[in-house]
Amino acid sequence: MALWTPTNPDATRTFKFLNRINAEYSLSLSSYFDLYKWSTAHIDKFWSAVWDETDIIGFKGDHVVNTDASPPENPPWFTQAQVNYAENMLRCRSPEKTALVQAIEPEPNHPEPGLRRVSYAELYALVADLVSAFLARGLKPGDRIASYSSNCIENVAACLACAAIGCIWVSAAADFGPEGVFERLEQVQPKLIISVDAVVYNAKVHPHLPKLRALLAGLAEKADLHPEVIVVRHPFGVTEPSQWDAAWKDWDDVVAEGREKKLGRTPDGEIEWKRLDFNWPLWILFSSGTTGRPKPIVHRAGGMLIQSKKEFVICADLQPHDVFFYYTTTGWMMWNFLVSGLSVGCTLVLYDGSPLYDPAHLWRLTDDLGITIFGTSAKYIDQLAKVYKPAEHHRLSTLRHIYSTGSPLAPHLFDFVYEHISPNVLLGSITGGTDICSLFAGMCSALPVFRGEIQCRLLGMAVEAFTPTGTVAGPDEAGELVCLKPFPCMPAGFWPLPGYGTPDAVESAQKRYQDAYFSEFQGVWFHGDHVMITRSRAGNGGGLVMLGRSDGVLNPGGVRFGSAEIYDVIEHCFAPGTTHAAHTIVDCVAVGQSIAGGTDERVILFVKLLEGQVLTEELEKRIRTEVRARRSARHVPARIIQVEDIPYTVNMKRVEVPVKKIINGAPVSSVNPATLRNPECLEAYAKIGASLRTEA
Repeated sequence: MALWTPTNPDATRTFKFLNRINAEYSLSLSSYFDLYKWSTAHIDKFWSAVWDETDIIGFKGDHVVNTDASPPENPPWFTQAQVNYAENMLRCRSPEKTALVQAIEPEPNHPEPGLRRVSYAELYALVADLVSAFLARGLKPGDRIASYSSNCIENVAACLACAAIGCIWVSAAADFGPEGVFERLEQVQPKLIISVDAVVYNAKVHPHLPKLRALLAGLAEKADLHPEVIVVRHPFGVTEPSQWDAAWKDWDDVVAEGREKKLGRTPDGEIEWKRLDFNWPLWILFSSGTTGRPKPIVHRAGGMLIQSKKEFVICADLQPHDVFFYYTTTGWMMWNFLVSGLSVGCTLVLYDGSPLYDPAHLWRLTDDLGITIFGTSAKYIDQLAKVYKPAEHHRLSTLRHIYSTGSPLAPHLFDFVYEHISPNVLLGSITGGTDICSLFAGMCSALPVFRGEIQCRLLGMAVEAFTPTGTVAGPDEAGELVCLKPFPCMPAGFWPLPGYGTPDAVESAQKRYQDAYFSEFQGVWFHGDHVMITRSRAGNGGGLVMLGRSDGVLNPGGVRFGSAEIYDVIEHCFAPGTTHAAHTIVDCVAVGQSIAGGTDERVILFVKLLEGQVLTEELEKRIRTEVRARRSARHVPARIIQVEDIPYTVNMKRVEVPVKKIINGAPVSSVNPATLRNPECLEAYAKIGASLRTEA
């Protein structure tokens, strides 16, 4: 039974697009799945139609893509096209329409921080001034501009100005440690770094300049890099330029300089948009890099633009009147995802602070700002469910979509959203990732929402689940997420691209790119997610159930299953507020330990309990009983071990693979500590692993 059903699917933008395709090609498509099958069978016609349907600004040309090319060939798209991402983000110029709202978490000295707002006209003017200032510094297409910043208005404006002149944007969140940021920036060598002087988190102001100084020292000493630095002062007045290093520039001074010089503008004041090739690099995103240097993934400007337009306009049916919020840092791809919402003309809400220090705060903002699209992570919804029920305290009358990503959203958390947030929202569990900076599967306003499932594979993405032998899995059969056809948001490659590095460095990056996505199965994109495509219902062609990362798949006795299947049981039966609350499991991680000389493995479940609680034989027995009853005997962990902490990346993704490697004998030094929020906890796993290996 559906948890949510659209009231009039025929009136949605998806079905209007379907009708357009029927009329243009004399077809009789009648369901979403009909349209999906056509979109993946005719990728050239489909993506050309997306360009037209979403009214992309720029020159399209006649070429779309070589339909005979396979994903490993990474074919170029729209080779005649000339387009600029920022021009499409700033098509709205209204002085009455709010483009950005910046909200800051309250702290004792600022219990009611005011909201900062800029209209589309003001944002355009700010970007124009920055374009002038960047050009005055000699920046040119292909140069990298880096950000070590919080989620603020200035960061969005700088990104757009960067794109306007064809520079390449590189972003690291302010909560990243300087070592982790060094590992990223040393690879891409930016000419300019934009930073904040402070951030707020957990109701406390955190100075950021010491981290900036450490980063700059590392770049100078280890990489001989000396980028110019622009500092944005926090609205709370944390520092003054007199406290900065002498060479740093004040953001306000740089903007004023650009306003005076007026470079990069036509005689009528329009920004001279640098319309470049569709495949021109827009930004570089980095993998988590938990067991090596983060991979610098280069995304093409046209691919990011056309993919986001498809997702927001055709699939999600976003409107200019929408108020779009996503809880994200600037180091997570969901920040880029959010920024692309400007192309629709809606209002974006930026938030600097903790989402759960005061669990009511984001929901007060939802009421106060009339947020209609609320984006977050599955981890946030899981933690919220343990401490707060928004519907009991807030109206939430404007909400129409809630998006969740980052990890699988457990079925019982679907229940929580509909019971304790709103019964009237489209809950869009979505999946894609940093690798494509967009979605393979996710939300569609024309389809119902079923418990525990992502609604559908998104148009144009030829997604299937492959068995280990490389055949298509049947409905409700687990497999590896692959994409059978090229798609325009495939990365241009890993940095450096040809023309930006030595031949050896370029060749190494290209090999690394091919190994990352095309070495598992021949001729298709391998994404590294263990998934199941369900049987088709309501014309959706089957929803997706995320079962965990492929490299974290458990395989005891040759039976493969995702770690998420165990997590679902633990969260449903042993989380705070459940019937077993006397022994509450706060968090857990499940990994496979190699046994029998490497010919088999057993499941090890590490659990973190509420402070002061101890894992008892009775609790272990209950865990095993629930896992056996709700899953199977194969799912039952061979060992259940209490730990003080569960490791997470800086983007709050549970770390499975490094834990698996450590308990199987890899040294802790094999894990990159700069990518973790709590690397200190790994030593405990190393000691436990040594003990476990004596048993195996």
